[in-house]
Amino acid sequence: MLTDPADPETARKIIDVLCKADRPESIITWKRSPKVQALLTALSSGQTPLTHEVLDEHREIAGRGADHLRALLVHHGLLPYQDPYLARFESWVQDKLNALPSEVAKPVEYFATWHHLRRIRSLTTPDKSAQAPVHSAKQEITETIKFLDWLWGTHQRTAVNCTQQDIETWLATGPTTRKAIRTFIVFIKNTGTNHRVDMGHYTAKTRPAITQDQRVAWLRELLTGTSESLPYRVAGILLLLYAQPLVRVAKLRTRAIETNEAKGNMRITFGLHPVPVPKPFAQLLQEHLASRPNLRTGSGTQSPWLFPGALAGQPLHPNTIMDRLRSLGIDLRGARNTALDEHLTLSPPPLVADALGYSHQVAFIHADNAGDAWSRYVNQRTEP
Repeated sequence: MLTDPADPETARKIIDVLCKADRPESIITWKRSPKVQALLTALSSGQTPLTHEVLDEHREIAGRGADHLRALLVHHGLLPYQDPYLARFESWVQDKLNALPSEVAKPVEYFATWHHLRRIRSLTTPDKSAQAPVHSAKQEITETIKFLDWLWGTHQRTAVNCTQQDIETWLATGPTTRKAIRTFIVFIKNTGTNHRVDMGHYTAKTRPAITQDQRVAWLRELLTGTSESLPYRVAGILLLLYAQPLVRVAKLRTRAIETNEAKGNMRITFGLHPVPVPKPFAQLLQEHLASRPNLRTGSGTQSPWLFPGALAGQPLHPNTIMDRLRSLGIDLRGARNTALDEHLTLSPPPLVADALGYSHQVAFIHADNAGDAWSRYVNQRTEP
């Protein structure tokens, strides 16, 4: 309970937000945590101001409890928008740097600040989450730290005097994840830190795929089976039918779906124009729209997300979807490649790219890998 608040207005706003929950038992359970109670007391009593910085400090103590309160306050307009992935990424970078020797920490900090952080800040908006670029940046920074730590510990060399042989040795003596240092190598070369090194693009030796029969069998299972709950069945079908990466699926909004009741059809937009939704899936999708989860814990029933997450105003985390579908036995990359290949056997790459939200370059690469003739059509056609 909020008692003796020094700032009644702050207390009133927080109470209003918590009381809006359609499922109050979830808020009551959340408030039972002593850490959450201490956070609410500090805010409502006037001990601390209601800001993102304060919630960042309390996150060290209250953890997900602070994240839940922040999401509620942002969703209801009591705090300005702040991308949660970007804020955590900044803290993550600092924690990584604190444990490193200066010979490693300095080039990593320069790389993280002037390449990744600057780029991610420029890209992030309320409609475009930092989740995917932050995930990629963490991978690249982690592998860069491993490389520079090895370089200093083994040869007492840094990014400034690293040699081409050092890079070749590092790549040849470890897993393929080491290829993620390429962005750092390009960065130190372009910034003049080290002009003597270079690293080309990595080309995967294998391309995962499932058979068309397997794809159809999984579509049938998700459409008619009971092996998963409705939201994850819908997400799996979007992967298998439309070759949609699950990172993109998680961020789909309900406005992407158009229903024409007069004509009895449905369309969904992934790229430049909407594409039809076949009737068996349209019925399942309509059922999901009518019963989306996570709408009763303070976010309200007007969530814009097709897959609302547990935190107010935020979509379901793609890793949650990935884990659920993997647990069924679906090869996610193989399923996406096979679905995209199937579309490319029926339509030219530019049309597929525009319809499914891919770049033309990616569509042509997949067409070539699939052995499709469309990629050679332009060069072979004759003038009318």
